[in-house]
Amino acid sequence: MTDRPLLSSAASPAPGPSLSIVIPMYREQDNVAPMLARVHEGLAAYAGPWELICVDDGSQDETGRRLIAEGEKYGPHVRVIRFARNHGQTTAMQAGIDAARGEVIATLDGDLQNDPADIPQMITEMYARDLDLLAGYRANRQDAWLSRKLPSKLANRLIAKVTGVNIRDYGCSLKIYRAQVIKEVRLYGEMHRFIPVWAAMVTSPARIGETAVSHNARQFGESKYGISRTFRVILDLLTVFFFLRFRARPGHFFGSIGLVFGTVGGIAMSYLAVLKFILGQSIGNRPLFLTAILLLVFSIQFLTTGVLAEMLTRIFYHRQEGPLTITAAMPSGPPGWQHAITEPDAQAHAGEVASRGV
Repeated sequence: MTDRPLLSSAASPAPGPSLSIVIPMYREQDNVAPMLARVHEGLAAYAGPWELICVDDGSQDETGRRLIAEGEKYGPHVRVIRFARNHGQTTAMQAGIDAARGEVIATLDGDLQNDPADIPQMITEMYARDLDLLAGYRANRQDAWLSRKLPSKLANRLIAKVTGVNIRDYGCSLKIYRAQVIKEVRLYGEMHRFIPVWAAMVTSPARIGETAVSHNARQFGESKYGISRTFRVILDLLTVFFFLRFRARPGHFFGSIGLVFGTVGGIAMSYLAVLKFILGQSIGNRPLFLTAILLLVFSIQFLTTGVLAEMLTRIFYHRQEGPLTITAAMPSGPPGWQHAITEPDAQAHAGEVASRGV
């Protein structure tokens, strides 16, 4: 992890920081036009330059083509990335973050349930509270209780308990980040719901906050998630727990398990040795004999796995990890900014950013 300057701005600067809005979309063709319109309505009064990055996650419907067509109507500040096949929301979100150019990055879903009008106020609050990440929580969530609210509530409590990062709504995609923080985080698999936890490995958990945001009922399309995602969250949580506690020392994780198995197996084998060589009893047909052997074998396997994991960890930390490379499809012309500031103002703004140490 590279050193980054201390961020200590106490209030949102004027003009506002450059903003990149990242929206991953999958089979949301009916939501494309109203989503882009809603974003432009919500950001109409934003004081700084901003761009919109929409990522089509390999949709087989008209989502990608409609994104490009609608984006060309608004201008070069609307940028479209298209995947040839579906990679999942996490990869789509990572591609958008990699392409973002703003000082601040906002993420939200493309199903119109998040309100883009909340973004400017969240940016102001993030700077006022001197945070690196401000997560929204859906105070009045408009979803079905059994299939959406209940699994989400259980998952949120479990994640907060295991990780120690107390965010009440991990499933809300509307989040605001300082770009230099979120760009140090790499997202894989289905880890987008654990972004506050990954961010806590880069910045202090005290610089991660939450705020109430609006939430609307889905109007078009259907949800891609159901109650089955609870089980996937549990599996992902095990991975998060491992990386949170043992990322730099995996040998301690595997070695501890190996030592427990080895201790139990050694005690069992010592007991059997007393029976065999002192009391003269037969131990060949005892289930405990086979169990003790298996425990000792498991112990050796976990201990050697721990050594190999330590070697791989040292190799990993001694190399530079490259960015996620994905071919992007953009509207014609170079990317631009909406409400772009003039050149003299841009120089003044750069001076303000430098004086803040951002």
